[in-house]
Amino acid sequence: MKGAEVIIKALEAEGVKIIFGYPGGAILPFYDALYDSDLQHILVRHEQAAAHMADGYARVSGEAGVCVSTSGPGATNLVTGIATAYADSSPVIALTGQVPRNLIGNDAFQEIDALGLFMPITKHNFQIKKVEEIPEIIRASFEIATTGRKGPVHIDIPKDVQSEEIEHVDIPAKVDLPGYKPKTVGHPLQIKKAAKLIAESEKPLILAGGGVILANAHEELYRLADLFKIPVTTTLMGKGAFPEDHFLSLGMAGMHGTRAANYAIDECDVLIAIGCRFSDRVTGDVRYFAPNAKIIHIDIDPAEIGKNVRVDIPIVGDAKNVLRDIINVLLTLEIKSKEDWLERIRKLKSFPIKMDFDDKPIKPQRFVKDLMDTLKEIDPSLRNTVITTDVGQNQMWMAHYFKVKMPRTFISSGGLGTMGFGFPAAIGAKVAKPYANVICITGDGGFLMNSQELATVREYDIPIVICIFDNRTLGMVYQWQNLYYGQRQSEVHLGESPDFVKLAESYGIKAEKITDPNEIKEKLKEAILSREPYLLDIVIDPAEALPMVPPGDKITNIIQPPRVEPKIKDNKKIKLKNILEGVKVEE
Repeated sequence: MKGAEVIIKALEAEGVKIIFGYPGGAILPFYDALYDSDLQHILVRHEQAAAHMADGYARVSGEAGVCVSTSGPGATNLVTGIATAYADSSPVIALTGQVPRNLIGNDAFQEIDALGLFMPITKHNFQIKKVEEIPEIIRASFEIATTGRKGPVHIDIPKDVQSEEIEHVDIPAKVDLPGYKPKTVGHPLQIKKAAKLIAESEKPLILAGGGVILANAHEELYRLADLFKIPVTTTLMGKGAFPEDHFLSLGMAGMHGTRAANYAIDECDVLIAIGCRFSDRVTGDVRYFAPNAKIIHIDIDPAEIGKNVRVDIPIVGDAKNVLRDIINVLLTLEIKSKEDWLERIRKLKSFPIKMDFDDKPIKPQRFVKDLMDTLKEIDPSLRNTVITTDVGQNQMWMAHYFKVKMPRTFISSGGLGTMGFGFPAAIGAKVAKPYANVICITGDGGFLMNSQELATVREYDIPIVICIFDNRTLGMVYQWQNLYYGQRQSEVHLGESPDFVKLAESYGIKAEKITDPNEIKEKLKEAILSREPYLLDIVIDPAEALPMVPPGDKITNIIQPPRVEPKIKDNKKIKLKNILEGVKVEE
């Protein structure tokens, strides 16, 4: 058996059924072996999209996603997607081809130091030196990627190792990883301290991060909140950890969070943070973050505890196990009444939010409202609905207003903020959950970074609905320039090309432009129920901006950015003929 066949056998032993990739010279033996295997392969149009698809697959399924590329530029094209997965603790296995072993270090064609390249953006990094190592390294890679604090693992495979033959192959069920012992059970004394503090508190608040979803701890979180009447706010990555239509839900916290969530953090006396890393987008100025609270921080990664904010009771362990143990202790304690706090929460949540605009161009709030109404009509529980977003204003409109009920149904790039993520992630999500209605919400700028994957969607007949927030600007940069740079709108206007409807149709995909808010529901329903790839170009108001906390400010200082219309200066538009003026061309 050749090394490439051993790789496939080892992947199949891990339960892998589908991979996302793009072939090239240094990975050709693998693709030759793939020809005769039962593994399904989706041929992407750019390796970055392969990494995002594997990431989307992992986030929705809870299993490791797998992407493949060749050496050199194939590997470098994976980097953005792998860095995205690393920032959000998503289990992705990245396989890259490499030049033959005897050429490594000789600047061979399409050679790159893949180990050095991926080291800072992966949980672990392997280079296979001989064919006998393949089964153990692949088993170790999946073990590392899917346990403890999850994350991507990279495997670099020289071409000659893929072609090398081996007589006997033993795929190990377990592998010994010296020094790798993730702590999954919280310290009993710390759990008792946390439970006592919660029981005696008058204004407790839960801040749930993506770690709750990664640990499949949403049921334990719900039980803790519901049994002891503790309000819940989430980070962006934590959306879906707790049903946002529940009376205890305050929505997302932080720079673009809800008023109720931010004020509750400011006023609480105990903050129970679960699986979150206290990013600057959540805390604002840490000197004023949760100023009246004792902080309990539960996280599987000890490096996160105390890194960004002071912590009074640290608990290292798996969120599911720790929450279960805290609940069991709380059931034995006398719980102080929380009625006054719940009344305060009701008042905070009563702040009016308008979404039913009839204006033209369409307000993003109106689109989000109509999307929720349409999806509830089609899938009342929203169990079979997955939303992916890109990055920027479109992401924040959805994070702020769209009510998520279930974990693994709201997929977004959080830590790295990667434009171009939403569309390929939706493809991976649909492959992971074929029966779900998968809706990609993206901006025109982010969509154009991976729009070539329309070909992938068409060729594989992947029925997702792509909703483009079309304002012909880089919306979030535009918003910040208007706020902090004297409305000097520098290089944020995208112009009038392309025509997104014609672009989609050129790939054989149905598409429609929506300019009237009264058409949104009808067109959305038509697109979702078509059960085929569909693109909706929604022309939105470019001057509409979401309330936000200025960077580095106190999170209760929520401002409404001013309405500023696009100001396009003709003299700033450089045409090729302007560049060539005065340049002498030789006859």
